[in-house]
Amino acid sequence: MTSTRYPELTVSGSPRNIGRQIGDAARDQIRSFCEIALSRVNKTMRVSAERAATVVAESTRFVADWCPDLLEELQGTAEAAGVSEADLMLLQIRNQLTDDVESGCTSLSVSGDQTHAPMVAQNWDNDPLLDKFTVVLTRRPTNKPATMMCTQAGLISYLGFSETGIGACVNTLPAPTRFSGVPHYFILRQMYDATSLEHAAAVLSSAHRAIPVNIMMTTPQGPANLEATVDAVRILMPVNSRCVTHTNHCVHPDFEHINADFAELIQSRPRKNRIDELLRRAHTPDSEQVKNALRDHSGHPTSICRHENPDPNHGFWTTVFSIVIQPTLRQMQVSRGTPCDHPFELYTLV
Repeated sequence: MTSTRYPELTVSGSPRNIGRQIGDAARDQIRSFCEIALSRVNKTMRVSAERAATVVAESTRFVADWCPDLLEELQGTAEAAGVSEADLMLLQIRNQLTDDVESGCTSLSVSGDQTHAPMVAQNWDNDPLLDKFTVVLTRRPTNKPATMMCTQAGLISYLGFSETGIGACVNTLPAPTRFSGVPHYFILRQMYDATSLEHAAAVLSSAHRAIPVNIMMTTPQGPANLEATVDAVRILMPVNSRCVTHTNHCVHPDFEHINADFAELIQSRPRKNRIDELLRRAHTPDSEQVKNALRDHSGHPTSICRHENPDPNHGFWTTVFSIVIQPTLRQMQVSRGTPCDHPFELYTLV
């Protein structure tokens, strides 16, 4: 029987040492993930090995210029896991090879009050095969903030929080792309070192981005959603409420025109309308009410809590995990599987 908890790893030290510790501890998962990465991309769009190799090489150069210490960590992971640096970089750039391989997620952020801690939360809808590569990873880098993330083994960053009070979730934003740039996993990793919303947004803006991305955040300044195209970043914050929500289409007025050029990704608008309705009903949602919203089955199986369905392109996607992150409590709760029938397990940064 599969455990309801993900494997937990804690690493520390210099970038190279952190990488080697990850490679040693998650060797089998990393090697298996590398073996199937391109084939899973090809489930939604055909990509040649030659094109993938070119994007890997060009993106590696962008990373070397923008955040060389993280490239050093990745090299340490590759060495210890016994995979090539190029194969490991392919994991970071998979979502640069196709329009929507990242995920079709529902995310939200809620401000805190006198009785409730602020939180950022998401249903991560993707290929259920990725469950076996998923880990909860705590990094304690020398002279940088500690972070805790729910991620796939081998990725440089993903959903989680840092001890600076920054928490983040990520979902696909269909919009124009360019051939190569800094993969957004590296950008997100640098954003966890930020101490404010302004600082985090500046990090995102400073990177040469290859693809658009949506980053839902909780910050010391409150909830915020960052829509980022390859050329611009816009911030959405709560208006007359404590919540901000996002699915998989552009919401900021400056970007709304982009939606007309891209097919709607797995019922994005109905999911946004539904999560907004559920949070309005809650008025001041706490973590239990947020978890209940993420379990919602309106429109099943293409609901907020997503199940396998007949969609020819993404019907195999399900809610692989659901996550509720509360950085001020130094904790996150994660369901390993659809939250309607799997428990939320508590993970704490101590």
